[in-house]
Amino acid sequence: MMGYYIIAGLIFIVSMYVSNRLKSKFKKYSKVHLQNGMSGKEIAERMLSDNGIHDVKVISTPGQLTDHYNPAKKTVNLSEAVYTQRNAAAAAVAAHECGHAIQHANSYSWLQMRSKLVPVVSVASKFSQWAIFGGLILMSMVGAGIGQTVLLAGIIMYGAGTLFSFVTLPVEYDASKRALVWLENERMLSSTEHDAAEDSLKWAARTYVVAAVGSLATLLYFLSIYMGRD
Repeated sequence: MMGYYIIAGLIFIVSMYVSNRLKSKFKKYSKVHLQNGMSGKEIAERMLSDNGIHDVKVISTPGQLTDHYNPAKKTVNLSEAVYTQRNAAAAAVAAHECGHAIQHANSYSWLQMRSKLVPVVSVASKFSQWAIFGGLILMSMVGAGIGQTVLLAGIIMYGAGTLFSFVTLPVEYDASKRALVWLENERMLSSTEHDAAEDSLKWAARTYVVAAVGSLATLLYFLSIYMGRD
C-alpha cells in the first residue's frame, strides 16, 4: 500500500499547487475592472441572448468558485463574487458557464456523454473505495477468490469515475473556448482584460487535468495489484 500513499501524496501536492495558483489568479484578475462596466450577471445574460438562448436563467449561488451550469433546471449559477462583480475574472467565469449552456442547447456530444455517466458515477463513487480496500483486506486474510472478485468490482467502479474525469476535459475546454471567442468577437473586453480572462480559464481547466491524471494513476496502481495477484 506504500505505492498508493505515494501516489495520493503526489496528487495532493500538485492539486494544492494548482488550486492555490487558481485562487491567486482570480484574486489578481478580480482587480482588473472592466471598461464596459458590466457585471458577471449582465455578461452571462448578454452571451445567452446573443446565442439565441432565452430559457436559461442566471442566478446567484452562495460560496466561492461554486459557479456551474445546471442542465436540469436550465440555470447558470454564478457565485456571489462573480454575479455582481465587474472584473476580468468574473467575466471569464460567467462566459464559461454560459458556454456549457450553449453546449446543452446544441446537444454537444461530450456533454451528453458526461450527463449519461452522472448517475453511474454517483453510485460508483460511493462504493469503489470500500470495495477496493475491502477486497485487499480479504485477499490478505483469506487469499484470492472472493477478495479478488471484490477488488475487481471496486476497480471497475473506480474506472467509471476515471472515465468521467477524462470525458469532462473536452467539455470544460470547449466551454472556455466558446467563452473566449464570444468575448473577443463581441469586443466585450480590452486586450488586457481578455488576456486576464484567458489566463483565469487556463488555470481553472488545469484543476480538471490534475484530477483526471490523478484518477488514472490511482486506477492503474490498483489494477497492477490485481494483475500481480491474478
